[in-house]
Amino acid sequence: MSLRPQPVSAVPPDTARVAHAAFPRGTRWTRLRDELGTIYEDADFASLFPTRGQPALAPWRLALVTVLQFAEGLTDRQAAEAVRARIDWKYLLGLPLEDRGFDFSVLCEFRRRLIDGAAEQQLLERLLARCQERELLKARGRQRTDSTRVLAAVRDLNRLECVGETLRHTLNVLAVAAPEWLRQQAPAAWFDRYGVRIEEGRLPPGQAERGAALATIGADGVTLLTAVYDAGAPAWLREVPAVETLRQVWVQYFHAPAADSAVRLRAPAAMSPPALTVRSPYDPDARFGSKYATSWTGYIVHLTETCDAARPHLLTQVTTVPATTRDVEVTADIQAALAARGLLPAEHLADAGYVSAHHLAASRAEHGIDLVGPPLRDVSWQAAAGQGFDLRGFAIDWEARTATCPQGKASRYWSDSKDAYGHPINQIVFDKRDCLACPCRARCTRSKAGPRTIALRPREDHEALVAARERAATGAFAACYRKRRGVEGTISQGVRGFELREARYAGLPKTVLQHVATAAAVNLQRLDDWWTETPRAQTRRSAFAKLAA
Repeated sequence: MSLRPQPVSAVPPDTARVAHAAFPRGTRWTRLRDELGTIYEDADFASLFPTRGQPALAPWRLALVTVLQFAEGLTDRQAAEAVRARIDWKYLLGLPLEDRGFDFSVLCEFRRRLIDGAAEQQLLERLLARCQERELLKARGRQRTDSTRVLAAVRDLNRLECVGETLRHTLNVLAVAAPEWLRQQAPAAWFDRYGVRIEEGRLPPGQAERGAALATIGADGVTLLTAVYDAGAPAWLREVPAVETLRQVWVQYFHAPAADSAVRLRAPAAMSPPALTVRSPYDPDARFGSKYATSWTGYIVHLTETCDAARPHLLTQVTTVPATTRDVEVTADIQAALAARGLLPAEHLADAGYVSAHHLAASRAEHGIDLVGPPLRDVSWQAAAGQGFDLRGFAIDWEARTATCPQGKASRYWSDSKDAYGHPINQIVFDKRDCLACPCRARCTRSKAGPRTIALRPREDHEALVAARERAATGAFAACYRKRRGVEGTISQGVRGFELREARYAGLPKTVLQHVATAAAVNLQRLDDWWTETPRAQTRRSAFAKLAA
């Protein structure tokens, strides 16, 4: 397919006449065309198509249909049918009434082009750019961020199911890719053992029998991997994604067998860390995550939205990561993405999971952002007791690299070190003789014979954290931070109205595309609510809770 970018044409007269007659008050999609005009253009997606070949369908229309599809929760078939049958869609897409649309498979192909060309963010960025042109969106306001879990489009598998399904999946892939080669390698017993899905109802109930089944599957997997990596096997077999997944899962669950020895299952402590553990062969990117009492297999999506009173609240960034990724690891990525779009906020409201001493300092230094969120508490026993000597009692001289304790004694050593996460810290040690002779020793350290030691973050981070802790104790902070709670309503809207918490497709790249299109769809609904002056929903209260008032 080739692309020769064409200008977006006006709505055909017959389509406009029928649409206005059928919907005199307009619909969400006719209002979108009237208010914003065209959101996308062919040139936005020109890099995804070659210059030679059969002409492709206009990508600006396919981009709009993709967003509409997620706005209304339609399948590819239903979306293609809506293009043929619905007048308001034809009006938005600028199609004549007699247009017969396109085959539904075109949408899948277009999504693949977006992913391969790393252009999925265009679905949201072009919409935000149009909103900026209409002054519906401005930078340097107030934005807020929160996250929610996303369930992968796979079933949960226990250990035995995971290894069995991984081997069965690999055999099915190789049966299509290299049938003659696999027929020569597969013993007859494999066809009975892996011909049907591996699931709990078909597995042996006893512990000993399950252990034997694991050993058998492990040995079969080693046999297949040995055949694939044999010098006489076609080299391209090793590049098949299912084969690589099989290798990863076997490294994850089994010890490499020595010569003439059986395959041994790894102990739980010797398995791969959760961030590297494959949970299903059908979605190797999905990871097992847990937060409080909730656990799931899949991803986490982080939503960032504007929250200024004078403009519509629009999603400005959506970030999807594996479920094992901590919130604090994406703070910098979110702000960098906003900077690239020219949409940096003056205030960024986030919960404690996104806030660290480094982010407090870096947000202001690099982007001029005031990161507002509960700072990390001082968890030392001195601070918890309320009567010990915590960090607030020490005077720090950063130029001289010394610290003075509340009793006036100077530190003896100041060295650069790193904490358990590899972050730089300043390790400060006081003189042992001063500490042993100190009358306030019991309030300073619990060490029986050692001196007091303290660990400080780099100066900028330390000072930013101290200032944040002081601000968090004020009423002004509570009033400002209270506005963060509105993003929870956004998550509820995404979950209830746009299937935000359920991945449609397998794999992180496809799930990222789904969430970008969903964010654009949420924005379209909010824009229409703004144009029609629909008031924002208030927090719902149960009937019983209302009795208290």
